[in-house]
Amino acid sequence: MKQVGSAIASKLVSEWFSLSQFDAFALEGSLNQPMMEAAIVGAGPYGLSIASHFRHKRLPFRIFGPPMDSWLTHMPKGMILKSDGFASNLSEPDGRMTLREFCQERGIPYADTKLPVSLNTFAEYGLAFKERLVPELENKMVDKVERMGDGFRLTLEDGESLRARAVILAIGITHFAYIPVSISHLPEEFVSHTYQHQEVDTYKGRKVIVIGGGASAIGLAGLMRSAGVDVHLLARENELQFHGQPSDKPRTLWQEIRHPKSGLGPGIRSRFCANFPQLFHLLPEKLRIEAVRRHLGPSGHWVSKEAVLGKVPLLLGCTVQASEVRNGKVVLHVKHADGSVREVEADHIVAGTGYQVNLDRLNFLAPQLRKQVRTVEGSPVLSRKFESSVPGLYFVGLASANSFGPVMRFTYGAEFAARSLTRTISQASAIGHAMVPVRQNVQVEELHRS
Repeated sequence: MKQVGSAIASKLVSEWFSLSQFDAFALEGSLNQPMMEAAIVGAGPYGLSIASHFRHKRLPFRIFGPPMDSWLTHMPKGMILKSDGFASNLSEPDGRMTLREFCQERGIPYADTKLPVSLNTFAEYGLAFKERLVPELENKMVDKVERMGDGFRLTLEDGESLRARAVILAIGITHFAYIPVSISHLPEEFVSHTYQHQEVDTYKGRKVIVIGGGASAIGLAGLMRSAGVDVHLLARENELQFHGQPSDKPRTLWQEIRHPKSGLGPGIRSRFCANFPQLFHLLPEKLRIEAVRRHLGPSGHWVSKEAVLGKVPLLLGCTVQASEVRNGKVVLHVKHADGSVREVEADHIVAGTGYQVNLDRLNFLAPQLRKQVRTVEGSPVLSRKFESSVPGLYFVGLASANSFGPVMRFTYGAEFAARSLTRTISQASAIGHAMVPVRQNVQVEELHRS
């Protein structure tokens, strides 16, 4: 027994001293750093909304990332938001800085439901929200997040290291762009995703096939056609679906009861998903995942209907079985609804096939930390407080949709997320300040991993 104990002790001492002087120094410095309450990673509608609530509550935090980055650099110019005006507000505690008020200040036409919201208007609104309510935003990328002691260590792109009790990932959608296997192997010059197309006239004079039947695919196809691109739209649906254009006629009482308005559109199910995400969280896991997958299926904005139907050649009821590059062109092997297969040729393919959460795509999370997050179908399993299986690590936005419903795919869900996280972090802060702030006596194994 003495020999075994001696061998174990020898191994631990050996591992301790196998740390380089640099690593040991950096680790010691990290442990001695003051630990802030929360770090918010991401500065889109969710990150900015949460930060405004934290600021109002005087919770110590830092927030990182380019403001409204997805909207400014990863969406096509001229795009129209899927959400109505009243459902496109960022959240601040007093509810004053709404999209309506912003448009009134700037002289921009606005209506709760009858006027579409342009990408440009929404992005400018988000930037104005940041300037007024989240001035402390740091336009820096987070290179690494790792677990350490009772919290987390974050390393920024400029080399700065900091510690936080809680990390809130409000990272948006671009990490999770999905390209089907049938075309994902194509070289980059022949295939892209809709999130990569800010400029819509890049392929002017060339033939482009956009794959997908949702708002992003239909919208991009319409914008490309207007810009002079020879664009075609391929979708597995036999018929494209579009949102109904708002009517000027007053709604009847029966319509209000049968199809109540909500931040996700009219309908009882949409009303439930939009207004009661906490109740949605109580549903069985399989039912939640299926509801997120099926509710609010692929459909285009009513504005896109006129830009696409009769103007963009459509290949409907089709699926891509395989693809290859031949003589400088992309050749798609397309299966039609009747079972026949034919080849379709183009210069470039754009996947308008949406987004699928997969935590393995989050390379800034340390591998050991990613492994500790329990997932189902790639999405983190979250508590009713948005907390993952790793204490102190929270997910909001698209990554939280399987837990709280389809509302988390839209800006409308930022209100619920911001208020929930503020309560959670406030409570944790009150408990933490009454206890020893940081556990100093970490084990040798934890030191070595760090």
